[in-house]
Amino acid sequence: MSSRLPMSFQRIAYEVREVCNGVELSVLEAAVARTGLGEGATAIDIGTGNATVAIRLAQRFGLSIAAVELDPVMADLARSRIEAADATRLVSLTVARAADMLARTEPVDLIVALGTTDVSGEGRPTPEAGFIALRRNLKPGGWLLWGDVVWLAEPPAPLRQITEVTNQYTDDAGWRVAAAAAGFEVVDGRISPQDVYDAYVRDSVAAARTWVETHPEAPEAASILFNADRVQTILEFGRDYIGFGLYLLRNPD
Repeated sequence: MSSRLPMSFQRIAYEVREVCNGVELSVLEAAVARTGLGEGATAIDIGTGNATVAIRLAQRFGLSIAAVELDPVMADLARSRIEAADATRLVSLTVARAADMLARTEPVDLIVALGTTDVSGEGRPTPEAGFIALRRNLKPGGWLLWGDVVWLAEPPAPLRQITEVTNQYTDDAGWRVAAAAAGFEVVDGRISPQDVYDAYVRDSVAAARTWVETHPEAPEAASILFNADRVQTILEFGRDYIGFGLYLLRNPD
């Protein structure tokens, strides 16, 4: 009996990218550099995806990173990347819900949370609830590097409903207000340039379509193609409304 894990749209899409979101790795590195954290500092990478961000931050800054990923298919990719980079000493991987992992983890110096799902464990958290949940796992003076969907303009109701199935999003001002309400100091915030976000969508969809063309008889092919079409349709329709915001937040001493 084959033990092959089924492929998925996310697995295929994120194999071809450094970051599993609409932001560049160099921007993430620059943000972490501003924290002043270095050798021996502890971090959690929630929703590690392909683990490239965790690996790079561990190698560049000497951080000890606990990476968590819920999807076993993505975790398989993350594990292979961590081992290939000879980074197992600095990066550990746990397959679990973020809220469950956070509940049994001591506070750390840095949390990286990019495009996460339900970090509070309540099902569909508000921006403030998500920030409050993460702040509990930060040491005084610790840092949160948060990135997620930001509304560039008030979206049509159907677009908001489809996009906010697992999380509630807001605009740039709303993210900043939610962070402050949760007790964070907003050190920096920026929205990815449109060409960066476009490349994220284009690369992901193209990789999935190529895989389907190469594996037309695979049992997952129809599902992968459906998801590629769905993602492309939603993001093309929502291009004037959906962006990716990155925020560097500090937990006060």
